[in-house]
Amino acid sequence: MSTTLKALIFDVDGTLADTESAHRSAFNLAFREVGLTWNWDEALYTTLLEVAGGKERILFYWNMVDPDQVATNKASEVIAQIHRIKTRHYEALVSTGEISLRPGIQRLIREAYAAQLPMAIATTTTSANIDVLLRTTMGVDWRKFFVTVCDASTARNKKPAPDVYLAALEALNLPATDCLAFEDSENGLRAARLAGIATIITPSCYTICQCFSEALQVLPHLGDPDHVLSSDFYDVSRGWVDLATLQRWHQGSLLEAA
Repeated sequence: MSTTLKALIFDVDGTLADTESAHRSAFNLAFREVGLTWNWDEALYTTLLEVAGGKERILFYWNMVDPDQVATNKASEVIAQIHRIKTRHYEALVSTGEISLRPGIQRLIREAYAAQLPMAIATTTTSANIDVLLRTTMGVDWRKFFVTVCDASTARNKKPAPDVYLAALEALNLPATDCLAFEDSENGLRAARLAGIATIITPSCYTICQCFSEALQVLPHLGDPDHVLSSDFYDVSRGWVDLATLQRWHQGSLLEAA
C-alpha cells in the first residue's frame, strides 16, 4: 500500500463555497415563477438538504405537502421545469461575483496544481452549477485544475451512495487509499467513506450540527494567510492546511486503518 497522497477529490456545494443560501433563494424564485406558494426558509432547507439532488429535493417536499398531486403523470415534467428555472436563477445569482470560495480552497487547489497533484470533483450538483461557480471565482480555464469532473449526470445513485466517488477514482485510476476527499455534509462523508476515501470535513452553516464521527479531520475551513485557523487546531502548520499537512494526515489515516 502506498503511503504517498496522490490525489484530492472535492465536493462543490458547501465545500468549495457557501452556495446553499443562493440555491435556496433560487428555489424560492422558481416556485414563485411557476405560480407555487411554496417557500423554503432556512430551517426547512436545512432539513431538505438531507435529500441529495435538486429534483429529488423538490419531489421529497412535494410528497410532504401534497402527496395526491405528486402522484399525477405530469409531476416529473413540473419538477423538471422548476429545476430548469431554479438553475437559471442560481446562475444569475452566482454570476454577480458575490459568492467567493471558502478560505483556503483556491490557495490549496493552486498549490496542488503547481505540485502536479491530480484533483477531481465529485458532486451531486449539475455541470451548469459547477461551471458558473468556478468560472466566476477561478476564471474561464478552471477545468485545467481537475483531471475529471463527476457531477449529477455521472452516477445513477446520488450521495450518500458512493457512486460519484467511485467514478472519480476510476477516472483518476487510483485506489481510494491514495486519495483524500473534502466534504461539508454527513451525506457527503458517508459517500466518500463508503468508497473507502479518508475525508476532511469543513461544515457549512447548514451542516454544522450533523455527525462527522468518521471524518479524518473536522475544521471550520482550510485557512489562509489572511484568514488563519485558530491555535486550537494544533496540527495545522502556519494556521492553514497545505499539502504537507494533508500528506501527514493521509499517512496517519493509513496507519490508523492498518
